[in-house]
Formats: sequence, structure tokens, C-alpha cells
Amino acid sequence: MAAALGFGVFFLLLLLPPPLRAAEPSAEPGAPPETSAAVPARTRRGPAPVTDVAKLCVCDLLVAQCDVNCCCDPDCSAADFSLFTTCSVPVVTGDSRLCSQKAAIYSLDVEANPPERVFKLIDQVNPSIFCIHATNYEQALTFSSPEIPTSENFDQLLKHFGSATFSAEPESWDMNTDDQNLSDANETYRYQYGVPIQTADAFLRLPSPVVSSWCSDENPAGFLVNHATKCIRSVSVEKCDDIQAISMLFYINSSILAVPKSSQMVNISVQSIVVQSLNGMRTLLNDSDVLRLPMILDELCINVVLGVSYHITYTDAGEIIEAAGAFVLGAINKEALSIEQSFEISFTQVNTIPVPLSGNPGYVVGLPVRAGFRPQGSGIIQNTNKYSQLTILQSTSTQDCLAAQGARAPVLFGYNMISGCKLRMTAAMKCQPLTQALLDLLKGQTFPDYVASFGNSQAQDVLDWVPITHLYVSEQLPSGRERTIPITSSVVFTDVSLPAEPGYKAWPTINAKLPFDFFFPFV
Repeated sequence: MAAALGFGVFFLLLLLPPPLRAAEPSAEPGAPPETSAAVPARTRRGPAPVTDVAKLCVCDLLVAQCDVNCCCDPDCSAADFSLFTTCSVPVVTGDSRLCSQKAAIYSLDVEANPPERVFKLIDQVNPSIFCIHATNYEQALTFSSPEIPTSENFDQLLKHFGSATFSAEPESWDMNTDDQNLSDANETYRYQYGVPIQTADAFLRLPSPVVSSWCSDENPAGFLVNHATKCIRSVSVEKCDDIQAISMLFYINSSILAVPKSSQMVNISVQSIVVQSLNGMRTLLNDSDVLRLPMILDELCINVVLGVSYHITYTDAGEIIEAAGAFVLGAINKEALSIEQSFEISFTQVNTIPVPLSGNPGYVVGLPVRAGFRPQGSGIIQNTNKYSQLTILQSTSTQDCLAAQGARAPVLFGYNMISGCKLRMTAAMKCQPLTQALLDLLKGQTFPDYVASFGNSQAQDVLDWVPITHLYVSEQLPSGRERTIPITSSVVFTDVSLPAEPGYKAWPTINAKLPFDFFFPFV
């Protein structure tokens, strides 16, 4: 609590606005302008801020003139106060977030002749526990006074402020340009999560709806951000040759920068081309190297881009090494005024096999339950089997457990499963090796330690994985003779989100004992 409170107070100190200032007297006509020879331009400050509430006046707007009904205006005389009807600002205070502050209260004594102003100075206490006790950031009380350009300092000011951007730190203004360029050259650039993917001219476009359902081409694709969008594009058959957004060339004509601010380029190759007919039938073209541009044929505009799927391959150093696009091309007729386009982008790290998710975020019934291991001091390492799934013992036609070693069946979410085999024991079998063989048979060669809570749980998010609890029950088996033992393995899913089923207790049983002649003489 103490740490949180201290941070909040410090944050308020940074946001504390400067207090109100009193009106500055105007310079006399003909007075010589101030020179900055005595004080350096970078260290000069404006006039000291006025913090005395008795000298503050928020309604003093006119310079060297009395503002009507402004009781705190120092330019008003007793004769002016006699003409006032009320005080437009009865209370003048500093910042209300301070724990203790002065307050100046102004009022008019109408019973006096002539009426006069009444001034009172009181102390106000802020009851809030998050109030500011003291301000220790002096720069927050004033602003830097800008240097007035003259014929002597014009070239120097132009050097500092002539560019589009400049540093706000005075110390950085004297930095040598050559040293700064050298530091930029030594810096290693890499793509980070969410950073727009740069191209030779701008960035990789992933059209998407912004305000309405119409496509906007100014949406950049973010690094490692798998995204899929759909939007509407206005088209016409007569002008299909001139619409760039429906041409394949619009999506592959720009090369991707391998890393930001680099000269190494990665060309976007065509991975596949699927042609869609007017009735929705799709055909995969064998030759995907041919660039198909929109063209008018028999009052139809063919080779119109209906969908683009980008696939980016990257390294663990944040460098893009491959980029490919899969296209869906279609045709439009004269009656079509618009088309729906779909865009998708996915990322795969080099030398890895992409694993499909089992849901986003929750599991989908029938898809594998994902599992993995967690070595000490590391994140989750997913299973090396297909789809990184949890498996159980698989039943075989022979039902021989020793012959079925290594055969596993995936655990599918939402499906209760049971499988098993038969263990044929002989008199020559030893007990201890047999017990370990049965345990290895049930668990498999690499039984995981964790299962994913969600279908899209990431390996680095350890809290999104649930540890597997092991419970062992031992049983003494008779030895010295042949026998067959059934071995079973089962999986049961319990939905804890379902409401509890109502149940009723059984009626109590009255077990009362009566004397033998209780009903005498009736019985």
C-alpha cells in the first residue's frame, strides 16, 4: 500500500500545472530591448511565478485598467469598489490538489458609505489522502521564456529549430551530428511484436474496414500479429484495368525490409493462385509463377483479387527471411458494383513446424488437448508428437499390452474415452520390472507434466497451463502362476460451469420399537 501510494503522489507531481500568474507590467514606450548577453539563452527563465494567493487574480484581464466586479484587481481604487455590485470571483486559491493552501476571500461591504472591499486570508486543508504535501519539481512552476530572434542569434536559432523535429533537452542540442550518425549505425535493428512491417516505399498493407465496411489500404501489418479481415471494395467492369487494389501487382510489387531501416530486401513471392468462378467453384492453378492481371473478357472482368493470404517466415533475431502470398482470383460482371475481399497474414519461425491451435481462446470440441513439459527454470516445452497433444493408451486388435507398446491415441476435448489391453503374465515374469513396464505403458514414453488451459495457450505463458497431478494405487498381484490382467486407461471431462443438479434427500426411516402388547386388546 505504501509503495502504491508513493507512486501515485509522484505521478501527480509530474502533472501539476503551473499556478496562475499575475499580469505583467507592460514595457514603457521607447525603452531599449533587453539583451541576452548577461544570461545565456539556454538557461534564462521567465519571470518568477506568483504563488502568493493575495497577489493572484484570475479576473484581472485588462492591463493598467480596473475590471468591473473584479474585487482582486490591484488597479481598482476605492471609488471603483463603490460602483461594484458583487465580486465576480469571491475566492482565489492555488492548486486544489495541495494538502494545505492559502485562500483569499473577497466580498463587498454594502453597508459602508461608500461600499468597500473586504479581504480575508484563510488556510484551507484538503481532506483527500492523495493530496500533494509539497512540490519539489521547480520546472513545473514556470515555462522557459523563448529567446527573441535578433540579427545576432538568428543563425543559431535556425540551426536549433529549423528542422522538422528537434530535441527538447538542451544538452542534446550540442551533440555532434557525426557522433549521432555513428551511434545509429552501430545500433542493431530488429522487428519487435506489433511493429509495422516496412517495405521499400512505406509498409506492408493489410486492407481492413476502418469506419465503415469499405476497405482502407492504410492499415499496416504488424510483426507477429496474425490477423484476418474482410472489407468491401467498389468496382466496375469498365474501369477494372485502372483499379490497383484488385490487381495482384498491387500486393507483391513492393519488397519487404528484412529488418527496419536496412537495405536488405525480401521479395514477396506468389505461393499459390486459386481461381474462383461466378458460381463459387474454386480451381487451383498448377503454374503459380504467372502474374495474372485484371482484364475485360466477354463483358466480364477476370483475374480480380478476392483474397490475399500472406505468410511471413522470420528468425529468432527478429529478421524476415521469406514472404509469400496466396491469391484467390475471381470474375465480376456488369451488374456487380462492389466485391468482398478477404486478407490474412500469418507468421512462422524458421526451422519450426506450425502447430494448429485447438481454439481461440477456448477449446473446440473434438480438437486435441495440448500438453507439454516444464523443465526447471524454463517455460513450457510442448510435446513433440503431432499437434503437441495429450495421448492415452490405444486399444489394439490383439489386445496384448506388451505388443501394443508405443501405440497411443490422442485425447480429444469433450470426448470421454476408455481404452485398454490384456496383460498375460507367466511364472517367469519378475514383479518389479513388470510394475515399471505397466507404468510406462499407461503413461507412454514421454508423458507430459502440463496441459494447456486454453486452445491457444502460448508456451511462454506458464500461468495458462495446468499441472497434471499423479495418483498411484498399488495392488499385490499373485505370482508363480499364469493369469491374464486387464489394463485400462480412460479420460473423463467434467463441465464445472454447468449449474448444480437439484437433489432431495431420502425420507427418514422411523425405526421405533413398541412393546409387544401395545395394541392389546385390538390385536
